[in-house]
Amino acid sequence: MAGVFTGFATIGIIIALGVLLAQLRVLDERGQRTLSTLAFYVASPALLITMMQDSDLGSVFSGNLVAVAGGVLVAGTLVVTVETLRRRGLGATVVATLCGCYANAGNLGLPIAAYVLGDPVLVAPTLLLQMLVLQPLALVLLDADASTTRLSFWTVVRRPLTNPITVASLIGVLLSVTGLHLPGPVAAPLELVGGMAVPSMLIAYGVALRLGPLPGRGVPALDLATVVATKQVVQPVAAYVIGRFVLGLDAEALLAVTVLSALPTAQNVFVVAQRYQRAELLARDVIFVSTLVTVPAVMLVVVLLT
Repeated sequence: MAGVFTGFATIGIIIALGVLLAQLRVLDERGQRTLSTLAFYVASPALLITMMQDSDLGSVFSGNLVAVAGGVLVAGTLVVTVETLRRRGLGATVVATLCGCYANAGNLGLPIAAYVLGDPVLVAPTLLLQMLVLQPLALVLLDADASTTRLSFWTVVRRPLTNPITVASLIGVLLSVTGLHLPGPVAAPLELVGGMAVPSMLIAYGVALRLGPLPGRGVPALDLATVVATKQVVQPVAAYVIGRFVLGLDAEALLAVTVLSALPTAQNVFVVAQRYQRAELLARDVIFVSTLVTVPAVMLVVVLLT
């Protein structure tokens, strides 16, 4: 338990550093975007490759992936049902569903997996599920809602393969399964660059908290509360129930799937909502509120399961 709280303290201090740097105007919005871009396109892929190549992915993916997917399915089905009963359009329903089940596994999942759970590889099932299944499916539906032309097969297939984190995860899986190892001249620079991933993401997150706009009015409180509760309560509870009573996961795996399912809604959901001009205010406010309640929610999970 002491190690868990030390991990949270480490994350909090680095986020606070980002807030301080923004307050002192050392970093502005442009600097925050640069840090986030560097972490997303370079450092995080390097970290995933180097960590996954030596990991026992069989134990991580076997039950964890099913439990995480089960939590996503339960939460997503609930949001779809509610939005359908309210007669929302296809685009708004897709965005609301992403808000209710698409976790911030990249920016917060990696640090929490590394410092709280002790292994960044534990976030891999969530990342791959979202990048290879949820995101492509959501974009296809949104494209169908916004376009009168049929999407080509290759357009659908190509989407997840243009995401650097997805590509890096697949490379890491391939290296782990085949038992191959990167040569020293390649592995050493990757490890050095990968070391930037977690601090870069957390500092950028702190800057975003300080400079980002607060949510405004325009979203009914009931709509906001329903989606946030689905993301922060229904999804982790469903993952826990499936992991414990259906799959019989051990305590460590059960903690991992529950904590990662309790992560807030990912920021890129708002980017998607803006791109398609569907449920933008809902996406913005759900991300903000779910992010605020994540630390107490995750700490509650840790206290209850350890």
